[in-house]
Amino acid sequence: MSEHAHREREHFFGAAKLVAALTMLSRVAGLVRDMAISSLGANRSTAAFILAFQVPNLFRRLFGEGALSGSFVPVFTDTHEQQGAEPASRLFANALGLMSVVLLGLMLLSYAALWTWRSVWPGEWDRHLLVGLASVTLPFMVTICLLALGAAALNCRGHFAYAALAPILLNVFIIAAAWGVAPRVGEDLHEKLYVISAAIPIAGVVQLAGVLWLLHRGGVSVRPRLRPIEPGIGAMARLMAPMMIGLGFLQISPFFDMIIIWALTAVQHSPTITLLGHELAKPLSEAAQMQVYDAQRLYQLPMGVLAISLGVVIFPLLSRYAARGDMDSLRHSLNRAVRLALFEGLATGTGLLVLAGPIMKLLFVRGRFTVADAEGAAFILQMYVLGMWAYCSFQILSRAFFALKEPKTPLKVACALVVLNVVLVAVLIWVPWLKAGAFGLATSLTASINVAILAVLLRRRVGCFGARQIAVSALRSLAASAVLAGAVHALRWHLERSGAADWMVVAACVPAGAGAFVATAWLLRAPELGELLGAARRKLAGNKPSEENV
Repeated sequence: MSEHAHREREHFFGAAKLVAALTMLSRVAGLVRDMAISSLGANRSTAAFILAFQVPNLFRRLFGEGALSGSFVPVFTDTHEQQGAEPASRLFANALGLMSVVLLGLMLLSYAALWTWRSVWPGEWDRHLLVGLASVTLPFMVTICLLALGAAALNCRGHFAYAALAPILLNVFIIAAAWGVAPRVGEDLHEKLYVISAAIPIAGVVQLAGVLWLLHRGGVSVRPRLRPIEPGIGAMARLMAPMMIGLGFLQISPFFDMIIIWALTAVQHSPTITLLGHELAKPLSEAAQMQVYDAQRLYQLPMGVLAISLGVVIFPLLSRYAARGDMDSLRHSLNRAVRLALFEGLATGTGLLVLAGPIMKLLFVRGRFTVADAEGAAFILQMYVLGMWAYCSFQILSRAFFALKEPKTPLKVACALVVLNVVLVAVLIWVPWLKAGAFGLATSLTASINVAILAVLLRRRVGCFGARQIAVSALRSLAASAVLAGAVHALRWHLERSGAADWMVVAACVPAGAGAFVATAWLLRAPELGELLGAARRKLAGNKPSEENV
């Protein structure tokens, strides 16, 4: 491996640590935001806000985090590598103009669909509130997707900080609206929710202005251009459609979950549902929407800080190696990223599994959100984190296919698994002890199957990328996770028996669990520990994995 390739790879892996640190700050702000929203209660009104906010977020997941950035990064990187900075700048300006037109058109179509739905099928007050809140938040879909395009261009140029920090602006606006402005409008819950909703598109404009300013300062043209069409636009279009499902599978499924919860929640004006000629009581309570939302936010927090940060950084690197045909470096980086993803996923998943209850009560029991609401959310969280290792690994494996410009493979897998996920939810949601926990368990199962299939298919495409080394690494991580679980469980039992408050349990158990995991990993000589802490960085850079058969 050349010295240039070595320095380049180390720059990108080193940037993952910076992105993780900045993303942690962003996620903490997001957690405070969710605490502010949850304090309004787990009821049908806040459920309407959550579902309304999911509408623009769906477009963000499909276009911004999925299809748009996933198709733009390899094409922009290839253009920059082969033709230089000026053609790459023109490609960005062209993509910015075309995507602006497409997104504005989709926004208008979404408005038409919402208002038609309310006119043809008006329903009760909750549906009117849902349509109203969605109408206020919908412009956010345009700004957040264009922000993702700009952030992808910054990432390709090796600048990752703003993309990780931009969500903080959104969270600050929502927190200020929820705890600063909303209380001043009175006690009406619906008026408070409209105030919070209005803060979302305003924050989106500020976010977009920031990324465009940074790109302009870096010499990239930010004036949207529709003509002439750059050659790379066609390649982006061919990649985009399949990526909308392939990369977005895990991110889209929470939206579908929210739709199902809204439909199957037992409310006063609609307590039953008719299935196959039989009238059945709806299985979910009014609290389910908020409980599932809070559970999703908690398991996505460490995934965003660790796995997604690693995936964001590794994607341009894999795209560079694929563009150069350097499969040896691609396999090396892929092996390294998968081991880190498993190491992080098993540790965080185990920690959340054993501390779900105290964490949920500590964070969300305030205002109208009760202890019972928190306990229900904790159970759902436990079901979600069973698949944490798979969520983290998926971020790496899927991006490897996209870097190779072969999105059809994860597309086919995702299509099959979307069907499986819906079937699992439809069956498990009626299990009396499971109910809303079915969403977490179904997601964990389908994500695990997804990762297994992608790993096998990727091995066939790029060759062996060190399966034995990955398996040994996973066993070490499992052993360290088992020690973590035992230490935390014993300490929690002792503290709760002595009457300790939830904050004391969390404050004591989190560092104790982390210490137990790190100590065990150190005793087992896990190289991934050195990767994360930086102690073994130089050593690992020159220690190339062997190519064992899968």
